[in-house]
Amino acid sequence: MLTRPLRRASLVLVFGAAALAASACDKMPLVAPTGTVITLFANNTVLPIDGSIEITAIAIEAGSAPSTGTGTGTGTGTGTSTSAGATAAQGTPVHNGTVLTFTTTLGRIEPQEARTHNGQVTVRLFAGGASGVATVRAFSGGAASNELKLNVGAAAAKTVFLSSTPQTLSSAGGTAQISARVVDVNGTNLAGVPVTFTADNGTLSNSTVLTDASGVATTSLTTSRETKVTATVTGDVKAEMTVRLNPRVNVTITPPATPPTAGISANYTIAVGANANVQNVRVNWGDGSVQDLGAISGSVTVPHRYTNDGDYTITVTAFDASGNTETVASGVSVLPQQPPGVLLAVSDTTPQVGQQVNFTATVSGATSTILRYEWDFGDGTTKTTTGNQTSHTYGAAGTFTVTVTAVQSSGPSGQNSTTVVVSI
Repeated sequence: MLTRPLRRASLVLVFGAAALAASACDKMPLVAPTGTVITLFANNTVLPIDGSIEITAIAIEAGSAPSTGTGTGTGTGTGTSTSAGATAAQGTPVHNGTVLTFTTTLGRIEPQEARTHNGQVTVRLFAGGASGVATVRAFSGGAASNELKLNVGAAAAKTVFLSSTPQTLSSAGGTAQISARVVDVNGTNLAGVPVTFTADNGTLSNSTVLTDASGVATTSLTTSRETKVTATVTGDVKAEMTVRLNPRVNVTITPPATPPTAGISANYTIAVGANANVQNVRVNWGDGSVQDLGAISGSVTVPHRYTNDGDYTITVTAFDASGNTETVASGVSVLPQQPPGVLLAVSDTTPQVGQQVNFTATVSGATSTILRYEWDFGDGTTKTTTGNQTSHTYGAAGTFTVTVTAVQSSGPSGQNSTTVVVSI
């Protein structure tokens, strides 16, 4: 009578223990068995700062270590690059739901733990804001993966190409745009890489700049001297260039040694430096007239005549091959016009009444054309001629003063006199 209840109790205990064991198995994570080989893949070994990339892990039971190959692929990093571990281990995939735990030395992995399906799991590495090498590994039970190394930001940089626009500034200096293009070992442009700019002269608008989507970091240099610019990504990855200035034109103007006189042309010396690449020299004489001399070299002599006396400022502007200019100025005091000299010659200064006397006026120093000669013979008789010679006959004895006036088209008139004594 007591046997049957005991059997029922034993049966209940057996089923209860089995249920507890099954519940415990459901709560314990499934990990890879001993001998499992875990291989990590990424379709790129380079990614920018704040970038991300997918990482795939394959777990094979009782597998052998895979060979490591190289390949190309397109990922969320920039461009095409070498991927690590291109060949998975051979064998049987671990059970579905096997938990793999991921670690990284830079950035973060999401999710940090993932369960396999057909022996495979995919997670994503988020690089964060720092440059460096992210070393990623996966673990499950006693199994550990290979190290997958991904270069982030500056760590991926191989070469910097540095350029300036323009490459040469004017002789007085100016502002140039400095561009640094950063590429990896495959020549792919790298975005999000910090570039540090330094200059031995002048000022930079920004000293540290992140490369844009084209892999280019840009700053501005303002300088008045020849300047060496350095763009540095890491200690070994940097580039240097020199922003030069055009040679100074060194344009000068030298007025005549003696002050010029209004109405009379005078020579002015204009010169440029020996190495100057001059396209044109423009002279503003200060009297409303402007003269282009063209591309000169060395020194040239340029004549100019001021119509009126006074003080003038001569401005000379030289234009070089880059379109830059250099200007100098010089003052000049122009003296009032002086009347021309007139020499009056008489054929006979002691003629008799009724004798013809010949007169000749010789003009020197005229600043313009002599329009006419005005004669006054001193006896109340006058005469105007266009030539410099005339004659006169006196009808009475006496002493007469003969005056001739040479009238210019512009400027003062010249005048001279002589005495004629007429006898009976």
